[in-house]
Amino acid sequence: MIDRQQKYTETLQKMIRLDTVSDPSSASSPENFEQFRALLAELFPSIFSVCEVREFNGSLLMKWKGPDGSSQPVMFMNHYDVVPAKPEGWKYPPFSGELAEGKIWGRGTLDDKGGVMAMFQAADELASEGWTPGRDIYFETACNEETFGDGAREISAWLEANGISFEMVFDEGGDIVEEPIGGAKGVFAMVGIGEKSVVNLRFTARSEGGHASTPGRDTPLVRLGKFMSYVENHKVFDVKMPPAIAEMLKRLAPYMGAAGRVLSKADHLSRPLGMLMPVLGPAAGALVSTTIAFTLAGGGEAPNAIPREVWVVGDMRCSHHQGKAASVAAVTRVAEKFGLETEILEDGTESRLADFRGRAFRLVEEAVMATVPGVDACAPYIMTGGSDSRYFDSVCGQCIRFLPFRITSAQMDSIHGVNECLDADTLVPAVDYYRYMMQHV
Repeated sequence: MIDRQQKYTETLQKMIRLDTVSDPSSASSPENFEQFRALLAELFPSIFSVCEVREFNGSLLMKWKGPDGSSQPVMFMNHYDVVPAKPEGWKYPPFSGELAEGKIWGRGTLDDKGGVMAMFQAADELASEGWTPGRDIYFETACNEETFGDGAREISAWLEANGISFEMVFDEGGDIVEEPIGGAKGVFAMVGIGEKSVVNLRFTARSEGGHASTPGRDTPLVRLGKFMSYVENHKVFDVKMPPAIAEMLKRLAPYMGAAGRVLSKADHLSRPLGMLMPVLGPAAGALVSTTIAFTLAGGGEAPNAIPREVWVVGDMRCSHHQGKAASVAAVTRVAEKFGLETEILEDGTESRLADFRGRAFRLVEEAVMATVPGVDACAPYIMTGGSDSRYFDSVCGQCIRFLPFRITSAQMDSIHGVNECLDADTLVPAVDYYRYMMQHV
């Protein structure tokens, strides 16, 4: 009889080999997405046979009905689209699903077909065993999380319109990692309780132009440069230690030696520690403040002409304590000092923060410790990236973002990069994690 790891590996390989790139610049064919949905029903026949299935332009919402109609339902979600992957730089072709070096290689192994496989495999096994949930369980898998999240937005709007709300939502997000911050010696499940909202801004500098042979002062490119330098070197945004990050530090403190004695009092020392975090590096700084990265630039007419218009785009990730409106206002005030215009290109969705003392977080913690070997502790954190669950805040106040895969820093860097891969021996614990979750919600 085939063992579980081999079976799960072969299942994930089939999912990886059918590319479902949602990026408009190099998107997979619509037929691939249709074939992938058919593949899910083929791979997981038991759960598809017992669920009501609705399709929203390629995204799926499934309902596994339970006998208790008085309890709020819960939702499990993972997306099946992926970002593009050119073959250059990959050890193994990005859509090969190659099993080598104890890993499955390919685009989507970590983000997020590994999660899709573990979620549906757990449900399929339970359904095939005749088990039924105590209350309604919903599954959502979207086809465009990596682009604009239209599938999740459409599904959440439908749920809200039909008066369906959830006690708990469990999406992809954090992982199991070693040393999540410097000095934390151990293996930790980092559980996302929310995410920073994303706002894309364009800053434009204008002038009357002129010949480059007689330049004046503070031409448009110079003003843009001064603006970006100022933002990088000054505290434009409020710095504050969120309670969730203080709790994260407290939970990591026992594994941090002498420094841990200070961090164990993070809730009482939140102000000084909050000011210290940016000094520890960009990742730590991003946990306590709005950030902005300048990502695109353009404008100008000719090498020998002072430009009449130049611009840069900033990708801003807004902290919960300052919020979108106040963050935009803060950077706009700085832009005005340098004579720049500010325009909002994309106004992202703000997410609520789940309660790290609440039942949803505690259930994840229990499931991890019961099913994934070698984990020292679970800790809450706030994601700096985005997930589809931000659209479900309208129907649930407890959205948790976590995948039960143990990964290295190199694997973390491979997400949206080259050589994305997942250790084969993480698959069985991941399925067991989802089984535990479904049996205990």
